Amino acid sequence: MQTFVALPAWAVAIAFMTLIAVVNFRGVGESVRANVVLTCVEVAGLLIVVGVGAYGISRGASEPARLTEFDTTGQSALIAVTSAAALAFLAMVGFEDSVNMAEECVDPVRHFPKALLGGLAVAGVLYLLIAIVSSLLVPTDVLAAAGSGALMEVIKVGAPAFPLTLFAIIGLFAVSNSALINMLMASRLLYGMSNERIVPQVFGTVHPRRRTPWVSILFTTAIAVLLVSSLDVDRLGGTTSLLLLVVFTIVNVACLVLRRDRVSHNHFRAPTAIPALAAACCAYLASPLSGRPSDEYVVAGLLLVLGLLPWTVNRLVLGRTPQTPTRATRR
Repeated sequence: MQTFVALPAWAVAIAFMTLIAVVNFRGVGESVRANVVLTCVEVAGLLIVVGVGAYGISRGASEPARLTEFDTTGQSALIAVTSAAALAFLAMVGFEDSVNMAEECVDPVRHFPKALLGGLAVAGVLYLLIAIVSSLLVPTDVLAAAGSGALMEVIKVGAPAFPLTLFAIIGLFAVSNSALINMLMASRLLYGMSNERIVPQVFGTVHPRRRTPWVSILFTTAIAVLLVSSLDVDRLGGTTSLLLLVVFTIVNVACLVLRRDRVSHNHFRAPTAIPALAAACCAYLASPLSGRPSDEYVVAGLLLVLGLLPWTVNRLVLGRTPQTPTRATRR
């Protein structure tokens, strides 16, 4: 019988992130095409869960009472709901990445808002359906204990004969999709910050043949390898959610400030109440009032310090200062 040697987590992390970095290095076109394929596989996996859930419900394997059951032992209902919402926010990670890639589009003013809002609506409906069928078929404590394999439990209950190996492969595609789009965004964001003289110029170095920011790709990949090989998934996910909520709070406040500037070109304009409400909600979910564990703030603080190092070197050692756009060119 053939035996397989279990590789350590750090080795798997390095191999996985190296593969993602290679695709990222190839270029935006290759990365986007890979993301389209991976997204189609991921959506197919979610639709399989919904279909399996509907089949299980039709066979009487569900428990409708669980949809209205709130177990808030040890905490208030508000804290329970907001804690879950703050963590579930991680499920929407990726949409903010598209903003950094909008300049790759033709006529982004016309197409980008529709694509973003449409994608949010589709993802929201899918996640809502997943949450409903999961709660109906599997007890909450079982889902919590299963962790990243929670949807596998839904498949086991709804359709025991379904090949779990196939679903595990779909899950791997989903992870690859999220990793690729996040690493693509992170490297381009660092490249843009270099062009704006916020971080050292070396991060703006472009490969002469592939025309990709290879130094930024190497740097962001190294940080990703360090994180995934040293932190557990729960802590990493919670910290990511925390930092994104802080960023979204700042972005919505900035939106309220910048909308006072007048520009000559056409642009999308959201009603004032939306960024105001979004800033308040994000700030609350990022605060300790939402029941967030204290260790997430420690990890987030260390990551922020790490992120300030390139800026410190750029400003104090190299003497480069950021470019300040004039009022006429601000957007």
